[in-house]
Amino acid sequence: MQNEHEECYISVDVETAGPDPHNYALLSIGACLVADPEKGFYVELRPTTMNATQEALAISGFSLETLAETGLSPNEAMRRFENWLQETACPGRQPVFVAFNAVFDWMFVNTYFHRYLSRNPFGHAGLDMKAFFMGLTGDHWSETAMHLVADRFGCEIELVHNALRDAQDQARLFQAMLRSAAAFRAPQTG
Repeated sequence: MQNEHEECYISVDVETAGPDPHNYALLSIGACLVADPEKGFYVELRPTTMNATQEALAISGFSLETLAETGLSPNEAMRRFENWLQETACPGRQPVFVAFNAVFDWMFVNTYFHRYLSRNPFGHAGLDMKAFFMGLTGDHWSETAMHLVADRFGCEIELVHNALRDAQDQARLFQAMLRSAAAFRAPQTG
């Protein structure tokens, strides 16, 4: 699907303690190569604040108290993520952040990279799967729920809110979307 001269698509998913990185902590990051979803990265982070919404914690199943004891420091977590991107996932290539509703996941990952490492290895390379789907199909935003998009491409996805597993499911869905886009671009003969 990709060669050594192309961008390196990385599917990313996060679990958080709330809706924004200024007031709430990033709790886990899952990432994998879109071209090879089994090549993944996962880390759980020590919370930077104990602020949380009940909804976010109910969705993720995380306990802030447990993560305060078992999670990695945000600095170490982001360093490991950067190293995985540069050394394992796509050495010598530009990683492109891919997520389903990327604006949410991106704001946490970008903020944490800059806050703790003073840089983001993705640069400004981010791709939103929902927007890609809209451009590919002409569907409206209201038609971009994960189950609707997955059904459209024949993918069975059950969001379990484990960041790595969800990133892997997103990667498989994005593979199907890329195949559809490639078929659309193929020259017509006849």
